[in-house]
Amino acid sequence: MTQGYEGSQVVGIDLHRRRSVVVRMTPEGVPLSTVRIANDPETLAAEVAKAGAHAEVVLEATYGWYWAVDALGDLDARVHLAHPLGVKAYSYRRVKN
Repeated sequence: MTQGYEGSQVVGIDLHRRRSVVVRMTPEGVPLSTVRIANDPETLAAEVAKAGAHAEVVLEATYGWYWAVDALGDLDARVHLAHPLGVKAYSYRRVKN
């Protein structure tokens, strides 16, 4: 994983019931870090804060996403909700551009 990256970052969050996976990457898709965390608002906020100010955060709008959006509200992160069925359907497409 890249340690010294200073540019803008995109954060993807895969929420689960007890634990979640937070992936930070460059806008071009180069992975910077992948971390599995316990679902805790402070832990989530601390991990996303590593992406810097005004980070783009994407998470699936699955059951229980409200607490994560509330936890990220104080970070000035731009949170985007992804439709779960839309994301799944996208993976089955032949052309993905």
